[in-house]
Amino acid sequence: MITRIVKLTFQEDKIDSFLAFFDTINTRVSRFEGCNGMRLLQDIKHPNIVFTYSYWNSEDALNNYRDSELFGGVWGKIKPWFGGKPEAWSVDTYFEDGVFSL
Repeated sequence: MITRIVKLTFQEDKIDSFLAFFDTINTRVSRFEGCNGMRLLQDIKHPNIVFTYSYWNSEDALNNYRDSELFGGVWGKIKPWFGGKPEAWSVDTYFEDGVFSL
């Protein structure tokens, strides 16, 4: 399993629009074939910065999502709201314990 971490920085006046939109699509993404769940985290000091952590069976499963109509619709909607360049990492788990275990 891999974890995909994405950092998104939004224009300060667009974060509420993003969060409202996210509430309409979050379960569609987290239930996409090959996805084992997702978290959205919001920075405490800079609330216009959010991180998604999504858990995928494999890189192929992640790429199937990235090539999907769902991803295209989500990205097309939120891209104009960005206040900075998105950053993304695909990582393997080295150690996991406690509440973070899925």
